Amino acid sequence: MRPLSLTMVAFGPFAGKQVIDFETLGKNPLFLINGPTGAGKTTILDAICFALYGKTTGDEREGSQMRCDLAADNLLTEVSFKFELGEQHFHIRRVPEQQRAKKNGDGFTTQKSEAQLYKLEADGTEVPLVAAKVSDATAKIEEFTGLDVDQFRQVMVLPQGKFRELLMADSKEREKIFSQLFQTHIYRKIEEKLKQQAAGIRKDVEAMRNRRDGIFQGADVVSEQALVDEQTQLQPQLVAAEELKAESEQQVLACNQKLDKALQQQADLNKLNQLKAVSAELLSQQPHIEQQQQTLQLAKRAQLLHPLHQSVNARQAEFAQSKSALIAKQQQEQQTAKALADSETNVSQLPVIEGQILAAQQQLKQRQDLIPQLTEIDGLVAKLAQKEQAMQHSEQQGKGLKQQAEALSEQKRAAQNQLDGLKAQAAPLLSLQQQLNDTKQHLSIYQQWQSLNNEIANNLTKLQQAKRNGAELNQQHQALKTASETLQFKWHSGQAAILAAKLNPGDACPVCGSLEHPNLASSHETPPTDEAREQAQNAEAEAFAKLNQARNDYRLLQQNVSNLELRANELQLQLADVATISFEELSANLAQISQQFNDAEKAQQQQAEQDSQLVNMQQQEQTLTQQLEQVREQYAGLKEQMASDKGQLQQLKANLPDDITSAEELNQEAVRLKQSIEAEQSKLQNLRTEHANAQQNHAAVKEALKAAQQTQVTAEQLFEQAQAEFNTQLHQSQFVDLPAYEAALLDSASQTQLELVIKDFEQRKISNQANIEQLDAQLADIELLDVDKLSQDKAEISAKATLVLDQWQKLSARVQQLAQTQHQLTELNTQAKQLESQYAVVGTLSDIANGQTGNKISLQRFVLSVLLDDVLLAASQRLQLMSKGRYRLLRKEDRAKGNKASGLELEVEDAYTAKVRAVATLSGGESFMAALSMALGLSDVVQAYAGGIRLDTLFIDEGFGSLDQDSLELAIRTLMDLQSAGRMVGVISHVTEMKEQIGSRIDLKKTAMGSEINIVLP
Repeated sequence: MRPLSLTMVAFGPFAGKQVIDFETLGKNPLFLINGPTGAGKTTILDAICFALYGKTTGDEREGSQMRCDLAADNLLTEVSFKFELGEQHFHIRRVPEQQRAKKNGDGFTTQKSEAQLYKLEADGTEVPLVAAKVSDATAKIEEFTGLDVDQFRQVMVLPQGKFRELLMADSKEREKIFSQLFQTHIYRKIEEKLKQQAAGIRKDVEAMRNRRDGIFQGADVVSEQALVDEQTQLQPQLVAAEELKAESEQQVLACNQKLDKALQQQADLNKLNQLKAVSAELLSQQPHIEQQQQTLQLAKRAQLLHPLHQSVNARQAEFAQSKSALIAKQQQEQQTAKALADSETNVSQLPVIEGQILAAQQQLKQRQDLIPQLTEIDGLVAKLAQKEQAMQHSEQQGKGLKQQAEALSEQKRAAQNQLDGLKAQAAPLLSLQQQLNDTKQHLSIYQQWQSLNNEIANNLTKLQQAKRNGAELNQQHQALKTASETLQFKWHSGQAAILAAKLNPGDACPVCGSLEHPNLASSHETPPTDEAREQAQNAEAEAFAKLNQARNDYRLLQQNVSNLELRANELQLQLADVATISFEELSANLAQISQQFNDAEKAQQQQAEQDSQLVNMQQQEQTLTQQLEQVREQYAGLKEQMASDKGQLQQLKANLPDDITSAEELNQEAVRLKQSIEAEQSKLQNLRTEHANAQQNHAAVKEALKAAQQTQVTAEQLFEQAQAEFNTQLHQSQFVDLPAYEAALLDSASQTQLELVIKDFEQRKISNQANIEQLDAQLADIELLDVDKLSQDKAEISAKATLVLDQWQKLSARVQQLAQTQHQLTELNTQAKQLESQYAVVGTLSDIANGQTGNKISLQRFVLSVLLDDVLLAASQRLQLMSKGRYRLLRKEDRAKGNKASGLELEVEDAYTAKVRAVATLSGGESFMAALSMALGLSDVVQAYAGGIRLDTLFIDEGFGSLDQDSLELAIRTLMDLQSAGRMVGVISHVTEMKEQIGSRIDLKKTAMGSEINIVLP
């Protein structure tokens, strides 16, 4: 990847817009980024990294913290970066989240972060790839470059101090730094995962042991052998108890059978008595049932006559309906006869109406012949009215134009007077502009100075609080350390007591080897568990880590206070005498000067406007004069035309009838005549239609009347026939009269209910008698048993059986408990074997991965050692060149003493002495050359591990001030070799010799209003 241009707006120390065109530096340049401390040299690298990934190079500041405090409120913080990837060009723009001025009204609003990514075509057009979403833009950049932000920092940006720190770190610190650079946290997670799994298996084993002890306690046995012995002893007793149980159950069964038989006999006697009582009750109900049977028979005979009776009622209703219809038809015949007579009277008037229509049609034709002449008259009248209105309008327009011209002349005189005053007010504008800029700059610096003073006070307060927190954490660490050491001592004492308890007279002591034991160790306390000791050690380590963190925080706060005080002193020097003025007075001065400047600026604007207005007024005056002359000519022409049109109108009106004055009146009369004709014609047609309808209606009603008379006769005959047939059948059915028939008649539901009642009574009577006869037969020849005696015998036998059952249940429960215990122990033994098998694998892997065997090298440290070998190989090639073949970097492979982490220590081989020594023995300049070599070697290795991706650019943010002249030349030669290999190399430094050696520069100038960038070419 090769940068093309970088644009920063209100970013870091750059208050305005700054653009760096990298293409002006050449194809593969070696250039210097030079400037004083705080001017923004590292900010350039932050801007490139932020544009691509949304993060800075050191990842110590968020994008939202990069806004310049000196920037104008209406200026948006943003970074635009154009770069080349192979043959393709891209443009990315990022805006961090920030507070910006509202577009409407006062105050601020939150500007959300956004990013746009474009592909640049050969003709310069930009093809959008990402519209606004930040995460999508970052994903696209990672896809195109093949690097995430961490890898980009490693291979393209070598930040300040990181590799000097890496060079001098011990194995543990270097592991932390390398794991961050190479992102090998996955191997650390594997170590932790294996350690957790091994600890989990050990915990499961301990839990299994506790469960085994609990099973023995629950079964009230001390061992598996005791369990087997008790099972053997209880088995014969359980067999004997089962035999006694079976015998007692047989006795109870026989007794229950006799008692059940006696109870059944007693129940049969009680049931027989109940059945006889029911029989007596049924006999008393017999008369009522016979009466219901007679009622049912009468209802059935009446049911046979019911259809005939319904037919009589229907014929009677039809007869009454036909009489009503006949009366209605007679009335309708009278109405249609009257309507026909009225229609004949109206038809006699038809000749009169036809004569009226003919006269109206003749009058209409006469009026229509006059329409052309009247149309011409109306046209002339309209033209005269329009011309008269136009004359009035011209007259009014002339008067208005004259008044406007007079008013405009007065306005010109007033505007000229006002213009002279505005010129006097706008004269001091330039001097006020300079005063305003100076006061704003002072006020901005004053605010920064006050903000720094407030921040210093806050940090001093935090410093005191950090000091108190450190003291508290130190006390907590000492207490936890004492507790951990106490537990450790108790554990050792417990172990000694355990060893002493196992010693027999004459045995050698496993500690000192003595055969005599005059004073055996003993312990009255339970020794702490491994878990308790580990928890105490972890708590002590965590407290120590917190204490170290607090100390680091305290040192950082001290450094921060020093930096803030230095910046505050610089700002105070810039303020000079202004520092003695209060912020309120300075603000008041600014407000006064701003008001004066605004008044002068407003006067200048009004002066320009007034000049423009005077020019417009002169043009308006000329236009009004021309318009007034045109209106006068138009008025004279209209007056001449009106005289000619009036003469022609008088001639046309002389030929018209006296009662017609206009075409409109003639049209209205023609419309009235047409409507009258149409109304008479419609009336004529309606009279003819009504007469025809009246004739048809009267004929139809007469036919309907004849049909209604015939229907009444037929209905009367059918009713008389039905009545005679019903009376004959009623007499034959033995009913005395119609009321007797109606009284006997029942509906179907009532008949069904009576039949069910009678049938139920007969069935109950028969069933009850059969049950009585059956029970009499059963109880005739049997001997009745004594229920009370049998109940007493059952109670005695059941009590004996309960005792036998209780004995058997106790024996059976104990045997089942022992069997279940044996089954649980078998399962635990199986699980124990499985855990042992798992621990043989997981425990071994955990020990190896966590460096508990061999050279004490963990899995992550082993992986990092392989990566470090590759880095050192590449770094040594450059270090040998820069040191003229003297030094070569090596990795120390010897195991460190004690439990100290090892495997990542560095050594340097000195060709002059043929010895290997620690890197800490290198001088300052030699250390820088070694650190630079490591940085470049790491860049090459990470680039190779990133899939062979080629990055054509390298930025080195590292000081060269510790090098002598020869070493500096060798370092620059190394950078030139990188350049000759086709890489763009940018070096950040303010060393004077670097400016002499490197001709192409990006110079940064630091000012009170923000830093500025200038590109210097050889």
